[in-house]
Amino acid sequence: MKTALIIGSTGLIGSELLNLLLENTHYAKVVTFVKRDTGIKHAKLTQHIIDFDKPETYKELVVGDDFFCTIGTTIKKAGSKKAFRKVDFEYPRQFAAFALQNKVKQFLIISSLSADANSGNFYLKTKGEIQDFLKDCNFESVAVLQPSLLLGNRTEFRLGEKVGAFFMKTLSFLFLGNLKKYKPIEGKTVAKALLKIAEANNKGFKIYESDVIQEIVN
Repeated sequence: MKTALIIGSTGLIGSELLNLLLENTHYAKVVTFVKRDTGIKHAKLTQHIIDFDKPETYKELVVGDDFFCTIGTTIKKAGSKKAFRKVDFEYPRQFAAFALQNKVKQFLIISSLSADANSGNFYLKTKGEIQDFLKDCNFESVAVLQPSLLLGNRTEFRLGEKVGAFFMKTLSFLFLGNLKKYKPIEGKTVAKALLKIAEANNKGFKIYESDVIQEIVN
């Protein structure tokens, strides 16, 4: 019986994952780190309301077996590149460092298709940098999931994402062969894949692109 830890549990993928973990018999305890009370109650759930910018206050709380990082934002929502980087790089890096110190065995994170630390795109560059950081960490297992455009109901409205999803779903029949990984994917599918990968407990560092994520669940 394991303990799961999550940051980003109120987002599209994180909320789906939280429900799956609470129902899963392999996990006796699920620990979330949030900015404010979510109102979610469950016998297995421990919710820590924290200030993410004060790591010394939660360092000792990052204790468990599998750490799921589903936190993420957009530059538009964050308000600046600096604020975006804080959410998508600094927070995951800080939690990963604490998890490593506290003997957490697995670290699983949601990245993005085409993430690359050498990319000219700031979003993809930031995602690539956190991947590279985790690759150098000494976890027993690191799983990086790189979904394509995500489908599902978010708590906030993203016009560009909605428009893109509409056209990509309409043209989904064109995503064949090498283009298959660019096909839109449901947030709940990614959440299910996260859980399956965690249960498999494969050793080492591995990246799962969007088409592979879909195949894991099928």
